[in-house]
Amino acid sequence: MTVDAREGAAPLVGRSEAVRSFARVVEATRDGEFQFLALVGEPGVGKTRLLSELAIRTGERGLITLWGRAAELEQIMPFSALVDALDDHLESCGAAVAGGLGVAQRRLLATVFPALTNDISDGDGDGDPEEHADRSGIGRLRLYRALRQLVDELAGPEGLALLLDDVHWADPGTAEFLDHLVRHPPRGRVLLAVAYRPAQAPPRVAALADAAGGHEITVGPLTPEEAAEFLGAGVSRARRRALYEASGGNPFYLEALARMQRRDGTELPASVRAILQVELDELPPDSLRAAQAAAVAGDEFEPTLMAVAAELPQSASLSALGELVARDILRPATSGRFRFRHPLVRQAAYEYAEAGWRLSAHARLAAHLARVGAPATVQAHHVEHSRSFGDQRAVTTLVTAARAVATQAPETCAHWLRTALELVPVEPDTLAERLELLMELCRVLGYSGRLSESRDTARELLALLPADQHDRRAKAARICALMERQLDRPHEARALLLDELRRMPNARADAAIPLRMRLVVESLMRVDFRAAQAVLELMPDSGQGWEPGLDVAVAALRPMSAYAAGRIADAQRLADNAERLVNAAPDDHLVEWLDTMAWLCWADTLLGRYPVALRHFDRSAGLARSTGQAYVLTNLLAGKARTLIALGRLPDACETVEESIDGARLIGSGQQLVFALTQKCLALVWSGNHDAALAVGEEAVGTVSGSREVWDYMAQNARGVALIAAGRLDEGVDALVASCADFVDPKLDRATLVATCELLAQVEAGEGRGGARWAELADGLDDPGLPAFTGLVALARAHVTRTEDPAAAAELAEEAARRLTAGQRRLDAGRALLTAGLAHGEADQADRARAKLAEATALFRACGAAALEAQAVREQRRLGVRVYTPVPAARTGGTHGLSPRELEIAKLVTQGHTNQRIAAELYLSVRTVETHLSRVFAKLGVTSRTGVAATLARES
Repeated sequence: MTVDAREGAAPLVGRSEAVRSFARVVEATRDGEFQFLALVGEPGVGKTRLLSELAIRTGERGLITLWGRAAELEQIMPFSALVDALDDHLESCGAAVAGGLGVAQRRLLATVFPALTNDISDGDGDGDPEEHADRSGIGRLRLYRALRQLVDELAGPEGLALLLDDVHWADPGTAEFLDHLVRHPPRGRVLLAVAYRPAQAPPRVAALADAAGGHEITVGPLTPEEAAEFLGAGVSRARRRALYEASGGNPFYLEALARMQRRDGTELPASVRAILQVELDELPPDSLRAAQAAAVAGDEFEPTLMAVAAELPQSASLSALGELVARDILRPATSGRFRFRHPLVRQAAYEYAEAGWRLSAHARLAAHLARVGAPATVQAHHVEHSRSFGDQRAVTTLVTAARAVATQAPETCAHWLRTALELVPVEPDTLAERLELLMELCRVLGYSGRLSESRDTARELLALLPADQHDRRAKAARICALMERQLDRPHEARALLLDELRRMPNARADAAIPLRMRLVVESLMRVDFRAAQAVLELMPDSGQGWEPGLDVAVAALRPMSAYAAGRIADAQRLADNAERLVNAAPDDHLVEWLDTMAWLCWADTLLGRYPVALRHFDRSAGLARSTGQAYVLTNLLAGKARTLIALGRLPDACETVEESIDGARLIGSGQQLVFALTQKCLALVWSGNHDAALAVGEEAVGTVSGSREVWDYMAQNARGVALIAAGRLDEGVDALVASCADFVDPKLDRATLVATCELLAQVEAGEGRGGARWAELADGLDDPGLPAFTGLVALARAHVTRTEDPAAAAELAEEAARRLTAGQRRLDAGRALLTAGLAHGEADQADRARAKLAEATALFRACGAAALEAQAVREQRRLGVRVYTPVPAARTGGTHGLSPRELEIAKLVTQGHTNQRIAAELYLSVRTVETHLSRVFAKLGVTSRTGVAATLARES
């Protein structure tokens, strides 16, 4: 809601340090930087009053100020605090705001904000809006991005202050969005301020300040002097002392105690809740019942709902409402609605009502909302609090509401599904219904990242399923094994699959195929390729009783196993066959088998079939989104990022892998997070942000915890690449060699092994240590059918030859560039051209050197490889070429074209400040500092903080 904070605000007492912080934060927002502020303190300590003071100051500085509050009794309602803050404002300006949003974004936002539903017409977009709905856990990220865009649109040129109170009661969706917003700040002038109680705040809320740069204000009790000012001159010194001691300096408790004029301060009850109930006791009977009904109706309610819950005639209800407003128990809100003066007052009124009466009041509201056609999501809260065992209507309402919020609020969906299950009797007649709900609950829990609960639900489902229902048991066991895998429990996953296979009379029956396919995947993850191949060899290509798409799924697994065994020609043939089957298969035949499709996508990438890989990644990812398979989607996005890196599309790779990382964190899977971090590390290395790449690589290796599976070795390898890029050559060489198990029994894929040998050859040759061993190892891994392999092998030979015969090395490097270009590996082709240019220069072939360096520069610029581009430019200048490096006009000025803000950050870097400290000192987000710093690296042509310091030192 839009705030006029001056209205009804009592004079602020004390809090001078907080007010000074407000001034700094508001000015930083006006200067165009996203700001985050957290007010943290115990109940009643004055957080809300301080938010009011902040609202006054943001209003004075011209910021649009919107205020919302989470409510204790509606914690499960999706995005309630955001709706409270924004919906009224959107009611008045929604059409204007919607103009800056796309149709897909408007559709997403309309699922959250009632005010926007009228802005979505049936003609918007193409086809059924549900056709391409994203039902995956990562689908929430699309909603969060739309919400972030909405915040930017609301901010406009004036700026926006979004103030959210009591976020310790925020629903999981709101908490996730706030975390997303501080990690991916809006572009405009936006101040986000939240207030919460530290003891009740979930971890995601409590971590917001650190994620945003540490702007947190702890709100403590008043001092005795401030308490005296708060109470005013009309209270005697003795009573002030007694009230202060009883309240502990807590302003709300102090006010509540002071309201009890008929009692002496020394005789006050110990519980302030009891004091509030004394205040309620003084109400006339109808007014008391109305207050209790209002507490049932909602945090902000319409008078009609209060009257229904209280069973009062309209005249009596309105009279009671007036009484409650006059006594400052209720206060007018917006659009004819009302709310309690403080959440503690509402809680006291709710708990003061008899439990049986509360149940019937919720039932009356549920029935009223059903009669007027309110959405199931609005009814569900009251249905839940008035349900009775076996109530089929309640079950239907709860399940309908759960499905309505499954995409944007899966935790709420899971809560309502579980509540519905509690109402279904455990009887033979209801078994089918219970099984259906359990399967749905299992999937939704997986979407929301509650992987353990999803696994436990799948096990519960297995316990209920009859022993002879092998098809259904196989599906449940497969889901359970998937969850165990996401929980980084591969041994449990394998044991479960084997146990279920042993239960089957015929382990080669059609029903066993999905379980055996999961065993193949488990073997591939353990880098036990022989075991995977052994299972596949006993598996037919198709069967008469097979489910649709199962033949495609089996075909999708075969190329990776052949590739891992070194049978490249077989792998290519099997990949061609799988591609034909996939292209011919309708989407609904693939959705059940996306976890196997992911292996085909990765195999396509490792075989250098990049266009095919991208088609398969995109189609599979689209199906994963629409069917909610978040645990597959994160892996698909990580694989797509690897493909984009190979193609030299680094900005696209960085964008894709960020979504993969966000999704992996969202579902809480360490394995998927490592896959994503590994690709981000490599994307950052080649983009030129070497410090950030190394930090990401360290996180990936730290997350693995020695699993000794394929993702473990991939993370170690990426960290080794980052160490070399950061100039820590010896450490990098050791890390790369270790990731390949000293090349004795390496577990990494052949493409990574060839690339590792080429990089090791480059490093050792550059250090004067020859590097011949690595060129020979690369040659042993070569395969003439793979241009990417042959190109990197030739480049490794060029590195080794360069010290002895630079002219021959140049020819080898040019041949490597041709092969890599043919294999569509633009970035590596640029590296080969750079090597050729350097070798030609060392062979006194200046013209050819300039030509190859110019080609390399253009390629690096097209790829977004800033550090490599800067190196190629320096080498051209060394040969006397005047190279123009375009710098956008907005960033010109200052040393090396640094903007004033970039120069300011660069100087703080030279003083040894961390990104977190810079963010706190300049009132920026850590992400903003990282963005500025990456631009500093590119403009200075350096790759580390040390390089920044050295460059600026030369200028001074």
